[in-house]
Amino acid sequence: MPIATPPLQPSNDKKLLRRQLQAERQSLIDRHQRAMHLQEVLRVWLVARQDRAIGAYWPIKGEFDALPALYRWGEADPRRRIGLPVIDKLTKRLGFRVWTPGCEMEEDAYGIPKPKDTPAFEPTLLLVPCVGYGPRGVRLGYGGGFYDRTLATLEPRPYTAGLAYSHGFVPWLKAEPHDVPLDAVLTDEGLAWQAAP
Repeated sequence: MPIATPPLQPSNDKKLLRRQLQAERQSLIDRHQRAMHLQEVLRVWLVARQDRAIGAYWPIKGEFDALPALYRWGEADPRRRIGLPVIDKLTKRLGFRVWTPGCEMEEDAYGIPKPKDTPAFEPTLLLVPCVGYGPRGVRLGYGGGFYDRTLATLEPRPYTAGLAYSHGFVPWLKAEPHDVPLDAVLTDEGLAWQAAP
């Protein structure tokens, strides 16, 4: 039986909103099924993309794991590369290093696994985890600002696609001045939003 949670109401307290959405995500009784649906959505969506360098993330706190779909994507063409973020402690920005299944990993300053001593690379497509998401590509993350700071300075800026379970849609979520909107949002229910080309 799912845990009953009060419906999300408009609030300026993003810390509270993050906690509630994370608790909901962890308690989704059909999370495995949702993950399988999102794997399929991502695989189909990638077919139309021409990217050869995709930046992803190591899933934490019940996040969707995109790596199985990306592994299949990478197997189809040996020129394709997958990377995971590496946090620069001084700038609080992300760099990316090549990831392959079985490569040596080490924990970063936040205890999240990252590739150890693999080449750096620049993604043309960046898959971004979402705690929640709103209209027009607004993303709610964990509040550290790593993705926003990184995207504000990357040249050329990669195309960004947020990955989330559909329970995380917050219709009243608004961007703050520092927020960099996503170019697309994919959920277990399909393409939730995509910016006009």
